[in-house]
Amino acid sequence: MNIAQRAAGNVMIVDVNGQIKLGDGDILLRDKLQSLIQQGHKQLVLNLAGVNYIDSSGLGEIAHAYVTVSRQGGQLKLAGLTKRLKDLLTITKLLTVFESFDTDAEAVDSFAP
Repeated sequence: MNIAQRAAGNVMIVDVNGQIKLGDGDILLRDKLQSLIQQGHKQLVLNLAGVNYIDSSGLGEIAHAYVTVSRQGGQLKLAGLTKRLKDLLTITKLLTVFESFDTDAEAVDSFAP
C-alpha cells in the first residue's frame, strides 16, 4: 500500500493506493492519519480511488480516524469510492456515517470556507 498527501487550501488530501488490510496496511494508514491530526490538520479527505481491497481492519481504521478527527473538532470525508468499496460501506452501514464524494475536488469543495 502507498500513501501520499497533498494540500488543497486548508484541506489535506490523503491518497491511498493498494490494499488496506490487517498488518502493514492498516497500521500505515493509522500512523499517517494520526500524524496529520497531531500536526493540526482537521479537514481531511481520504481518497480511496486507488484502493482495490479493504478488509475489516481497514474499515476499522477508517472509522477510528473519523472518530478521532471528529473529537478534535474536524471532519474526515471519503472520495473516489469504487463500486465494490461503496457496496461494502453500504452493507456495513458505514456509508451513513461518512460523507462521500465521487472526486476529491468535490470533497474539498464541501468544506465550509
